[in-house]
Amino acid sequence: MPARRCPAYVAWRSSAFRCTPAGKPGSERGEHLLGLDAPMLFLQGTRDELADLGLLESLTRQLETRATLVLFEDADHSFHVPARSGRKDSDVLVELLDALTHWIDSVCAPVRAPT
Repeated sequence: MPARRCPAYVAWRSSAFRCTPAGKPGSERGEHLLGLDAPMLFLQGTRDELADLGLLESLTRQLETRATLVLFEDADHSFHVPARSGRKDSDVLVELLDALTHWIDSVCAPVRAPT
């Protein structure tokens, strides 16, 4: 596989994107991202109580083509899914890694060897 050069920003489980305390949504923690000129991937569970989905969707709309938002149905902040969902946490992590791999392939151009 050829080497790839890819300046990018991935928000995964709030390790890169700081979330708000449960019950205290706010958009100010995402405002700094508007100044970034790099592709951004947001991986979000639909049951995450620490990152308001409406605010995140609004932010990704503002970021336009720089942002990709991938939702994981029934997953919480730790990507845990309840048994009633019919899926296991490991299933969600496979989906998450598939989404990450697809996104990296879509935004990173192969580095050409010097001729």
